[in-house]
Amino acid sequence: MSKVFVSAQEVAERAGVSRSAVSRTFTQGASVSAETRRKVLEAAESLGYHVNHLARGLMRNESGIVCLIVSEIGTPYRSALIRAITQQLQLSGKIAMLINTDRSDGSVDLALRQAIRYRADASIILSGLPDKRIAQLCLKSGQRLVLINRDDDQEGPLRINLDDAEAARRVLTAFVRAGCRNLAFANSEAGTPSLMARESGFIAAAMEMQLEVTVARYGHTGYEAGRVLAQRLLTLPHRPDAVFCATDLIACGFMDAARQQFSISIPDQLCVAGFDDIEQASWASYDLTTFAQPVDEIARTAVMWLSQGQDLNERVKLHAELVWRSSIRGG
Repeated sequence: MSKVFVSAQEVAERAGVSRSAVSRTFTQGASVSAETRRKVLEAAESLGYHVNHLARGLMRNESGIVCLIVSEIGTPYRSALIRAITQQLQLSGKIAMLINTDRSDGSVDLALRQAIRYRADASIILSGLPDKRIAQLCLKSGQRLVLINRDDDQEGPLRINLDDAEAARRVLTAFVRAGCRNLAFANSEAGTPSLMARESGFIAAAMEMQLEVTVARYGHTGYEAGRVLAQRLLTLPHRPDAVFCATDLIACGFMDAARQQFSISIPDQLCVAGFDDIEQASWASYDLTTFAQPVDEIARTAVMWLSQGQDLNERVKLHAELVWRSSIRGG
């Protein structure tokens, strides 16, 4: 069997230097002569030596491992957020460990406990769906914790949220300017803080203008929910002329059903808005007016907070930019 690991002592012997010289060569900022560095690097290259950063980190009681606790991994928004966060973690010299929370059995708890046994330094919970007990377990294990789009009350973590209520107010204004008065909100039954903040914000803004909102909820937060919600809302006696969908995936399903099953023209007969600005929202078949989640800013904020070692719990509220497209008249 071929040898997998090469030790620093073997590199030192090949280079003809001390073991400490090898350590200094691979330690940023350490003092080592140019000639010694050259010998060590040549020996390391020939032997296939790589620094064991995990062992180094454990000596400092740090592993560099950050758990990403995620639900609905397959959705376009969630995958974009995972991509942005993993890129930021890699730039910071950290390693991501992914834990999928879609299943409701004990596998999620087992996976997280395994991550804790690997001495993960921190966790980032990427959505409002994972059970709050998961966040409590992370904190009890001594991990630093980042919560994205959640409303947990635990002390200690960084909380990153969007101004969902303000976004809802802005889209309500756009609908009214387009001449819409029969308003609806299409949501899933997930009940996450961000989805419910958009719903309540839209209703509150409508009430200020003395308008009513018909709310419909169905299933998981995806395309099929949009199709079912369209069938429900567009068969009402007073059919809505404007619908704010809690996410872009719901909006895509809603728009397809409106056109294919009810022959409704968008935006002439129906104005539609979504949230997330996923890639599909810009496709010509949808051209959806929506709000862009600032995924890069979310990722930078989360990883910077973890890297700087701040101890104070913080709340950060970020702005979702309105992206105008043709699904609302007059945009």
